[in-house]
Amino acid sequence: MKHSKKKGGDTPLPEQDATGSADAYAPGGSSSQGDGQGGAQGDGAGGDPPFSGSSDSADDTRAAAGAAEAGLVGSDAVSERDRYLRLAAEYDNYRKRSAKERQDAGSRAQADLVRQLVEALDDVARFAHIDPATTDAGTVVQGVDMVEKKLLKALGNAGLEVINPVGETFDPALHEAVATEPTSAREDDHVVSRVYQPGYVFKSQLLRPARVVVKQWNG
Repeated sequence: MKHSKKKGGDTPLPEQDATGSADAYAPGGSSSQGDGQGGAQGDGAGGDPPFSGSSDSADDTRAAAGAAEAGLVGSDAVSERDRYLRLAAEYDNYRKRSAKERQDAGSRAQADLVRQLVEALDDVARFAHIDPATTDAGTVVQGVDMVEKKLLKALGNAGLEVINPVGETFDPALHEAVATEPTSAREDDHVVSRVYQPGYVFKSQLLRPARVVVKQWNG
């Protein structure tokens, strides 16, 4: 049986768009979309490197921090130098002031000692100008004894001690033996019998040892 064809029964094909081609209707999608994806992938793989603005900003921040730290270190060094110079100046002033105070204290102590010796010096001056024709020897001796007592009193007030160790055991730290003499008593061995010259101690400082004669027991 033959099929009869209807006139005008075929479906007409769609007309080609003016802005595209028939490939746009292909199952794989349009060529423009493929080109866009391929271009994007190509650019990402072999194109320019990604934007490095954040790295540059970090470098600038580190550089600024380093400069600030260097500035702080320099400021600290200047401050320490100024502090050292101030301390050095203060110490130098303190040293000079202390030296002057010690010198002044020594001068005042010497002045006090001389002040106590002035009266004894006046007595010596009076005896130096007496008339020997009208003054007997006894008066001179009494005058000298009075001057000696005044001198010892003044020097004693200043801190002087007289070492006169007659009858004491010989002490090599304070005595100097210039001679020995025999003794028959064992208990008198190393005992001072005579003093040739008294010694002096000034405020626990030995000025001169006493020169003495020491007894020696030979058994």
